This record gives sequence, C-alpha cells and structure tokens, in this order.
Amino acid sequence: MTRIKKQRELKGRHVALIFGGAFTVIIGVNLALAYSAVGTFPGLETRAPYNESLTFEARRQAQNNLNWNSTVSYEAGQVTLTLTEAGGGTVVTPNVSLVIRLATSDDYDQDVTMQFDGRKYVGQVDLPAGNWQARVFATALDGTEFNRTLSLYIRAAS
Repeated sequence: MTRIKKQRELKGRHVALIFGGAFTVIIGVNLALAYSAVGTFPGLETRAPYNESLTFEARRQAQNNLNWNSTVSYEAGQVTLTLTEAGGGTVVTPNVSLVIRLATSDDYDQDVTMQFDGRKYVGQVDLPAGNWQARVFATALDGTEFNRTLSLYIRAAS
C-alpha cells in the first residue's frame, strides 16, 4: 500500500515569516559585529588629532631627512629592533623606546625597555601568536624625533 503524503502549500504568510526571520538574523548579526568592533578598538591614533596635524608635515620631512631604516623581529621572548642609516651603519642614540600592541585593540599595550647591544636594540617581552604592532620612538642626536609603526606577525608554534 502506497501512502500519499499531503504536500503543504507555501502561502504568502509563510513567505513573509521566512523573509522577516532572515532579515532579523541579518540585522542581529550586524548589530553584534558593530558592537564588538566599537568596543574593542577606539580608532584613535592620537588624543589631539587637530593639534598633531598642524606640525605633521614639518615633522614628517625632518624624519625623512634622517634617512633611517627600521626593522623589528621577535623570537623566543626577545624583540629585536634594528635602526640603520642609508649607508647601512647602525644608528646609535640613547633615546629609543618601543611599545608593542595588538593591531586591533589597546588592551595589551606593553612598553618594552630596549638595550643597545652594539648592533641592535633588544628587549624582553612575552607575546602570544597574533598580529602585533611595534611603535618605535627615538630621538636623533640633533633632537629630531623618529616615530614609526612596524608590523610584527607572530605565528603560533607548530
């Protein structure tokens, strides 16, 4: 004996409920993501952007005139900063600091004490895997400020 199953009709009311439910899910997810984005990263690079912008071009040009190159690396609890001049010589300055921070949050900012070892600046810090930023602050012997933000991607140990 064959059973014939009665098919349900898709009526306008059902389509309206499906349509409304889909948009409710989409709007709910968007609101959750927007709340998370605003709550985890303030979006501010400086506390006084207008005041900083007034002297930005002069500071940028002075920093470019230094002609310094900078690289940062991390291995086994040690962050290494290399500052070199255009000719490849090591930059020696007594005033170097480094702030390590997650790229999308200001919750994990860490000031790293840097020591010069004769060729590069090294500091001790424990960082988990992730996308980090190293903000370099240095002052040349003539008083010119050098500020640079470098990317530092640390892979998980495998």
